[in-house]
Amino acid sequence: MRSTPHILVVNGTKVRRPVFILGAPHSGAELLARAVKRTPGFHLTTGRPGVLRVTYAFARQPSIASDREKGAARVLRDAYAEAWLVSARACAQCPDECRELAGLPPRPPAPPGAPAPAPAEACADAQGLERFADASPDLIYSADVLLDAFPDAQLVQVIRDGRDAVADMLEDERCLAWFKPGLANLDTVFPNPFFGVEDHTDRNRWPRAATAVKCALRWRGSVRLSARLRQQVPEEQLLTVRYEDLLAKPRAIAAGLSEYLDARVPRSALSGLVRAGEAADGGVGSWRDRLTPRQAAQVEKVAGTELRRLGYRTGPQS
Repeated sequence: MRSTPHILVVNGTKVRRPVFILGAPHSGAELLARAVKRTPGFHLTTGRPGVLRVTYAFARQPSIASDREKGAARVLRDAYAEAWLVSARACAQCPDECRELAGLPPRPPAPPGAPAPAPAEACADAQGLERFADASPDLIYSADVLLDAFPDAQLVQVIRDGRDAVADMLEDERCLAWFKPGLANLDTVFPNPFFGVEDHTDRNRWPRAATAVKCALRWRGSVRLSARLRQQVPEEQLLTVRYEDLLAKPRAIAAGLSEYLDARVPRSALSGLVRAGEAADGGVGSWRDRLTPRQAAQVEKVAGTELRRLGYRTGPQS
């Protein structure tokens, strides 16, 4: 049973039905985040430091969230109470990725040793805000706490071919940094959902595993969490979008998102951001050119069951 709804007021507006966009690393969630960010009445954030500190604590040590129960929800709610504030000072804490979602230019580089300059104005108009949203990375691992903190939340999850996701992860230094010995906490947390290590077979092969295998484990663990969400969360609180559909028919996805959110998501918000067959990442099927045959086989060996369950073909003819 979810906790009793808590009244949270930010910028003079009650937080009702906040929206959280979830997905595995490089799932394409940022495309939907852009659409929501540019929807009138919405204030979407991503990567605010206070939120990241809390969500990564829950992701990397799930017992923190499960042991504290309502206390975890309160901590997360407090993080968003700060993150959703709208002012030039608050927006100074936003990463460049958040500004890019709003279509704003990146901040000018600061001189060596000087703090980053604050934006001249906020990226949203507090007077017109009605809804709040967040698309910070790796929110999928905090889904239960999100629903405890905001029982009326609406979740949007993005599913993408794991081979394409792994190809992008292999080129992302921030993703790969988690695999460094000093950050991989498998000795203290097992099973470990964040790394997708669920049994002793996974644990024993981890030290010698190729990087593609570790990325595949992360993707597999994330989509397994997504499947559990589908079983546990009421239909009116969870929308699943396939990345490939997002590229193939962006206007239809925008229309479905509008209906789900009960908000007018601009149809051009997606079609204007997505070129035919391409996106910010490598696009559909780019893994064929970006993964070696050995890497592709490794990913399919680790996550083949999940790929097939989601409708992606595997094997020589894939």
